[in-house]
Amino acid sequence: MPPRTSSTFQHAGAAAAPAHMPSPLPSEKPLQWDIFCQVIDNYGDLGVCWRLAAQLAQRGHSVRLWLNDMEPLRWLAPEALHGAWPGIKVHAWPIANPRASAPTLPLADVWIEAFGCDIPRAWLQTQVKVAAAQGRRPAWINLEYLSAEPFALRSHGLPSPVFQGPAAGWTKHFFYPGFSPASGGLLKRYDTQTAQAPNWAEPPLSEFAPEAPSERSVLLFSYASAPLTALLQALLRSPQRVQVLVAAGQTADAVRAALTALPAGSPSALRPRFLPYLPQTVFDRLLALCDLNLVRGEDSLAQAVQAGRPCVWQIYPQDDGAHEAKLQAYLETIVADAPLGTWHAFWNGGSANHPAPQPLAWPWEPDSIWPQNAKALATRLAQNTDLCSQLIEWTAGQVLNATAR
Repeated sequence: MPPRTSSTFQHAGAAAAPAHMPSPLPSEKPLQWDIFCQVIDNYGDLGVCWRLAAQLAQRGHSVRLWLNDMEPLRWLAPEALHGAWPGIKVHAWPIANPRASAPTLPLADVWIEAFGCDIPRAWLQTQVKVAAAQGRRPAWINLEYLSAEPFALRSHGLPSPVFQGPAAGWTKHFFYPGFSPASGGLLKRYDTQTAQAPNWAEPPLSEFAPEAPSERSVLLFSYASAPLTALLQALLRSPQRVQVLVAAGQTADAVRAALTALPAGSPSALRPRFLPYLPQTVFDRLLALCDLNLVRGEDSLAQAVQAGRPCVWQIYPQDDGAHEAKLQAYLETIVADAPLGTWHAFWNGGSANHPAPQPLAWPWEPDSIWPQNAKALATRLAQNTDLCSQLIEWTAGQVLNATAR
């Protein structure tokens, strides 16, 4: 069964436009893009690839999105599988029958392998033959994970020669998203591409609105390893009335388990609310309204920091500890102050039972400069060229050179 969605997002016909979808914009020169994405259980890879596909299509390009699992799109981008997003066609991963699918499609101008997924060899072989017959090669990009580490800036844009396989002699190039002007940039938020600013009164956000003006909102989207019991206990100790909007999936399961550890008769000032699986367009707008966003993964972090609201990132933990250097590089890049560093140390403590520091700073405290700093960071990031624009600019030059050859 597909994940449950709110009634607001139910099927409304194949031609129905998704809520908050930006209107198409004229493109510099329309290109055909192939984006290859292997969906993993946390859906972060798909979130980035869908967002990129949507922004390319909004700028007039054509996108074929190749997925090994289409089910998450039913809630991430409602009606995407029914053609409701102009310029985007979703295809099953071509390994099943590459010879039947690839030759019937025009050769793309750009190939994007997202996050280390390799184009299937058999499919690649058919496309290389087509490229040879047409005397041109697609621009080929390795879209890497978001990182603020120095190696990412050094590697951004570097060539990666192909030595083996059907495309031996071709060249890929690395693209590293990041927070620095020298990086590949970040994908924009949906609500920066529309005239309407988010507000709690609009549907479907009204379903999740605070009960009173004094109630604060915390968006909670975490891995199961987050210290959720300690977080809820810290909120209980706070005099502030708070609703916790809990993301669907493993976050919700872990929070339900953590709630059982709270003392009986806990104050009603803490109000957990369990969200349905949300479309990406709605999730973006929710980030812009909450007083504190506790997010995980990379797409959610990129959108949370651009929303200009206080946020804390739970980085995906790796057995070799590589995530620690990545987290530290991020904190240094955003010039995190001591309270924000304390928050990240707590939230990434590595144990679901990791205790909260005393006291834990909250962004709604009268003397907190956290909201101000969050807005300043978003303003600084907005001055960087976004990832979609950088990809379009770079690939346009590559395609022009390939045509000239």
